[in-house]
Amino acid sequence: MNPIALIFLAFAMSTDAFAAAIGKGSSLHKPRFSQALRTGLIFGVIEAITPVIGWAIGQAASSYVTQWDHWIAFTLLLGLGLYMMYNGVKPDDQQSEEKPAQHSFWVLVLTAIATSIDALAVGVGLAFVEVNIWVAAAAIGLATMTMVVIGTLLGRALGSWVGKRAEIIGGVVLMLVGATILYEHLSAV
Repeated sequence: MNPIALIFLAFAMSTDAFAAAIGKGSSLHKPRFSQALRTGLIFGVIEAITPVIGWAIGQAASSYVTQWDHWIAFTLLLGLGLYMMYNGVKPDDQQSEEKPAQHSFWVLVLTAIATSIDALAVGVGLAFVEVNIWVAAAAIGLATMTMVVIGTLLGRALGSWVGKRAEIIGGVVLMLVGATILYEHLSAV
């Protein structure tokens, strides 16, 4: 995978966390930078770990699917992209309640795990292409941390309007990365 595709992949993986961070930021009472950084670190670390786990699963299965690996990566990224786009267009459940000063650690961890399931699946797909998983995981974690910090701080002002559109864009980018992987493999044959 070329470096540009890796950067796009990292930021595409961060868009669902960005959307969640906007929601978290909009539900807090005046979030501060320290709260945004705490949230970003939690999301970034979890988002960096999950593709490594997925990659390990994919490596275990790679000897069985070598001839189809590019199609598997393409299908996983296409499916995840479509799912992210669906989440971007479905309506939110609006609830009015008292805004807390900060979210609990465990609420943030569970939200981060929920938004990183796609990174696990991408990790499986990365097992079938030429990529340094440690560099990919670090890029995904750093992009996620950065986007979550920004999303948390923007959340109060912008609400979910921006988050939904970011998820749609992230879905499109994932599908383009999948198409690029498929194209690179098929054109090399």
